[in-house]
Amino acid sequence: MINEVKQQRQPVPGIGRADRWGREKKREALDAWIFLAPTMLLFIVFIAIPVIAAIVLGLTKYDIISPMAFTGFDNYVQAFHDPRLSVVYMNSVKYLLLLLPLHILFGLALALAVKSLSSNFWKYVLRTFYFFPVMVTTSSVAIVWGYLLNKDFGVINYYLGKLGVESIPWLTSSFWSVPALVLFSVWKGGGQYFIFLFVGLTNIPQQLYEASKIDGAGRWRTFWSITLPLLTPTLFFVVTMGLINGLQIFDEPFLITKGGPGDSSRTINQYIYEHAFKFFDMGYASALSMTLFVIILVLTLLQFRLGKKWVHYQ
Repeated sequence: MINEVKQQRQPVPGIGRADRWGREKKREALDAWIFLAPTMLLFIVFIAIPVIAAIVLGLTKYDIISPMAFTGFDNYVQAFHDPRLSVVYMNSVKYLLLLLPLHILFGLALALAVKSLSSNFWKYVLRTFYFFPVMVTTSSVAIVWGYLLNKDFGVINYYLGKLGVESIPWLTSSFWSVPALVLFSVWKGGGQYFIFLFVGLTNIPQQLYEASKIDGAGRWRTFWSITLPLLTPTLFFVVTMGLINGLQIFDEPFLITKGGPGDSSRTINQYIYEHAFKFFDMGYASALSMTLFVIILVLTLLQFRLGKKWVHYQ
C-alpha cells in the first residue's frame, strides 16, 4: 500500500522539462515584444494614426476654423471632376517617365565604370564624390540651380551658347519646366541609384566572370548573360523605389519652378500641399492624398506581380 502511494507521488517524466521550455518561450516572446515596442509605438504614432486621420478627414469638410462637417464621398466626387487634378497627375507621370530611366541608366553606367577600376582608393573616392549631392539638402542647392538654369545669365545656357544652341527658357517655359526639374533631379539623386547598383554588381560572384572569360565570351555577351540577369533583384528594388519617389516629388517643383509657369510643373504632392496649407481645405487635401496612396499601392503591387517574370534571384 505504501509503495503504491509513493509511486503515485512520483513526478511524471517530461512534465518539468515541458514547463521549463514553456517558460523560456514566454520569456523570449516577452523580450521580443520589449524590443519591438519602440518601433511599433513609432509606427502607430507617425504612420497608423495619421493614415486613419487622413481617411476620416477625406470624408469631411474641414478648414481648421469652421467645425468639421461629415460630407461622405463628396471630396472624391469633387476630385473626379477637378480639371486641374488631371493636369498635375500628368505632370507627375511625365516627370516619372523621364527621370526613372535616366536614373537607372546613369547609375548603372557609373556603377559599371567604377567597378571596373582596379584601385580601391579611386573606387572609394568616386563613390563618395557621386553620392555627395544626395547628402546635400535640396533647399540649399535648389537656389544655386535656379541661377544655373536662368535664361539670361545662367551658366548652362552660357555653355550651350558656346555650342551654337539658342538660350533655353528652362524655368519660364511650360515645355522646358519639367525637363529642367528632371535635369536637377538626376544630378541630385542619381548617386543614390549608383550606390545601390554598385552594391548589386559587387554581389555577383566573380567566378562567373572568370568562367565566361575562359569560354571566350565578350564584354557584351557577359553583360547580357551574367551581369544583367543577376542584377535584376537590385533593378527591381530601384525601379520600385523610383516609382514611389517619382510620384511623390515635392521639393524640386516647389523650390525651383513654384509649379509654374501656370500648372506646367505642378505635381500632385504640391497640389495636395496647396489645398491643405494654402487654401486650408483639409478634407479635400486628405481625399487627394488617399487617391495618391491607392495609386501608388496598386502600381507597387503590379510591379511585384510583374517582377516574378523578369527578376532572377539565383
